[in-house]
Amino acid sequence: MFTSLFRAVLGASLAVVSHGATAQSYPEKPITLIVPFAPGASADLIARAVGRELSSSLGQPVVVENKPGAGGSLGLMALSKMPADGYAIGLGATGAIAVSPHLPDAPPLKPERDLAPVAKLADIPLVLVSNVSNGYPNLQALLKAARSSPGTVSFGHAGQYTSQHLAGQLLANMAQVQLLAVPYKGSGPAVTDLLGGYIPAAVVDLTSAYPHIRAGKLTALGVTSASRSKVAPDIPTIDEAGIKGYSASGWMGLFVPAKTPVAIRDKLSYAVSEAIANPSLQSQFVKIAVEPAFADAKSFQSFITQESDKWAQVIKEMPPSEK
Repeated sequence: MFTSLFRAVLGASLAVVSHGATAQSYPEKPITLIVPFAPGASADLIARAVGRELSSSLGQPVVVENKPGAGGSLGLMALSKMPADGYAIGLGATGAIAVSPHLPDAPPLKPERDLAPVAKLADIPLVLVSNVSNGYPNLQALLKAARSSPGTVSFGHAGQYTSQHLAGQLLANMAQVQLLAVPYKGSGPAVTDLLGGYIPAAVVDLTSAYPHIRAGKLTALGVTSASRSKVAPDIPTIDEAGIKGYSASGWMGLFVPAKTPVAIRDKLSYAVSEAIANPSLQSQFVKIAVEPAFADAKSFQSFITQESDKWAQVIKEMPPSEK
């Protein structure tokens, strides 16, 4: 019995030493960064910018591998099956991490089981905009119209169950109005129809709308974030416009396979914090209308839990016609 106990203690001690040695020497070879979106997309640009900084900080190449599909879940499913040794990391966004698990046809990925958070990277500002000629001058005018004619006021969005769609639905829930959601294949097509007067309003990413706001073709009714955007500080938040407590930004962060050692995750998280603090990287983010927003693994996990609970409730309360 003593011999068995001794072996167990010795084995545990060797495992601790081994993990410590692994973390100290990590990384010793190139790291693969899985991006579950197509090349050239804003998420891809973010990942490549962060990858360059991590490569410099960690002393090893960070090689981006694009695996688009299933709303950002396909690449993360591939990541979850890779060795949990820190040499495979992946970019995860709101949809795949906090929304898709609650959908009726949810993909097999279970983020809380299959992945471990490393760090939050950025917030993706969204904005509620209206057509200048046939839309609404402010948020209260839109809500007044929705209350007087329930279900007739429409808003375009970037696709079913996207951050834009759910942000609009959350607004309807909190304002206690009925809004008709009109899906498009991305923010770009929604903005095009909004400019053409086919829809009176839309929730889209700020990148797609801001040039038209500055040109006076679209009216910004409010950004969906809790605070004003650094990219467009002149636009009030929806909270400021009258819906107190409203917050619905998109976001992105880095993840690793679930069983990756904590010491390696901590080392990656610290490297990310240094990268996000770099003014050069912050400038690159702002150019594509993205807000740098670092959070360490523990804070990021808490944030994800809150986001997941929030969107699960929004999806549950969604009208049958919207599901």
